[in-house]
Amino acid sequence: MLQTPTTPETETLLMALPNSIALQVTPEQFTTLAAANRDLRLERTSQGELIVNPPAGWETGERNSSLTGQLYQWYEANETLGKVFDSSTGFTLPNGAIRSPDASWVSRERWEALTPEDKTTFPKICPDFVVELRSKSDKLPPLQEKMREYLENGAKLGWLIDPQSSRVEIYQTGKETEILENPTELSGEPVLTGFILNLTRILN
Repeated sequence: MLQTPTTPETETLLMALPNSIALQVTPEQFTTLAAANRDLRLERTSQGELIVNPPAGWETGERNSSLTGQLYQWYEANETLGKVFDSSTGFTLPNGAIRSPDASWVSRERWEALTPEDKTTFPKICPDFVVELRSKSDKLPPLQEKMREYLENGAKLGWLIDPQSSRVEIYQTGKETEILENPTELSGEPVLTGFILNLTRILN
């Protein structure tokens, strides 16, 4: 079997990209990149900048499993109310950003109002409910900015869960950000009727 020899023209090289350098991508280019890099969590800002998030460590993965597991259990009993999504789902927000919350929910009324074109790949909608779970590599200000972006684009309720400081920031339409220190549970009311998130395995 013949093999094509590697030459300077055909060799693939890896380039490290400093955080200070931003790559601009179109929505179409982002879709192509996401399909070719399924092990990475990619996002796109409203200005078109590409954000590359590495795979989560085991601690974050374990915490996120508890989060999505509890949310999905609630969803199974309340399926008629809307749809639940995990961290692998990207959404195209009204401002053009493509974001992937760690967990999210969209009301059935808003989901069914989307056209088939709106639902392709990265649905053109901001979830009603979003959760961001801070990992050890995440800086807090960008996550807080992302939470505000969700609200500005249509989210009604958002939780920023920070295991590093054992606190939760609650973002809600028309209200000031509420900070809870060492909470044991969170209520999804009034957006997620009857949903209570147990934080035992998430904040500890």
